[in-house]
Amino acid sequence: MTTKFRRAPLPIVAAAVGAAVLLLSAGSALACATCGCTLSSDAATGFSTRQGWRINLQYDYINQNQLRHGTGTASVVPTGNELEHKTVNDYFTASLTYAPNSRWNVSVQVPYVRRDHTTYGEYDPLAPLVLTGSHSSSIGDVRIIGSYQGFLPTRNLGIQVGIKLATGPHGDSVHFSSGPDAGTPLDTSLQPGTGSTDVILGAYYYQALSQNYDGFAHATFQSAVHTTFDYRPGNRINISAGVRYMGYTSWVPQLQVNIARRTHDQGANGDAANSAGTFVYLSPGVSFHATGHTQIYGFVQLPVYQNLDGWQLAPHWTASLGVSHEF
Repeated sequence: MTTKFRRAPLPIVAAAVGAAVLLLSAGSALACATCGCTLSSDAATGFSTRQGWRINLQYDYINQNQLRHGTGTASVVPTGNELEHKTVNDYFTASLTYAPNSRWNVSVQVPYVRRDHTTYGEYDPLAPLVLTGSHSSSIGDVRIIGSYQGFLPTRNLGIQVGIKLATGPHGDSVHFSSGPDAGTPLDTSLQPGTGSTDVILGAYYYQALSQNYDGFAHATFQSAVHTTFDYRPGNRINISAGVRYMGYTSWVPQLQVNIARRTHDQGANGDAANSAGTFVYLSPGVSFHATGHTQIYGFVQLPVYQNLDGWQLAPHWTASLGVSHEF
């Protein structure tokens, strides 16, 4: 079963905040494709201390259909720069977690990425705008993450260490399929995989705030340690914090604040000028206990702050749906 968040002394809260600050300081600037889902699905279903297996299936919809520059929107780019039109992302992620006891667990996350991308190519104000499009659908980069939450008797403070593998097609695997650029490789940052092996570090903490309210904080840092195709994706930091209302029997309304920050891409095949940014999302949602061991959850992410380097596509909103089962 999923444990209810428990109250802990203030020094422990300070320690958790300190861990998050350490993770933040490990990154440098910002990122391209900063617009990925930043929802904490662990918090959405409640951090679990139950021994045994847990499977989670999650769908994320991200429609990057607005061109942005800095903190505002844009309609065109400077002459000679790429004018992107739209990128529609569908992520289907299957996660399998095993916990031999209440202190340890390990999770394997396998994403399936479906992406449609259109662009006008290099912008020339004297030439007509003609779209070039691509479609990809394949397994993405697999992540393996181990967690330890044995620091406190309440098991509500944990750390995470993991690795992202280069299992998704990358480099020049996917090509444009329509328009004047048909047959040429899709941008490296838009391939289903990055081609890099990344290290993942994280920390989380949760506790009861009152009789019916629980609070949590969750931070992760991801950085490439081995790269290919002369492309290094920027470092990424995700921080989530929020509250859950536990006053109902089956329904758990909750609100998350999600922050994503990523550094510039590097390498000859990276677009450093248009690959960094910071996002802040407000994410209302709800989870439903369908049975004693099964939860269904849904969230909408609404950007309240966006600051992007260069000219990048961003979503007006994102959505996540998932189901989790313990056995």
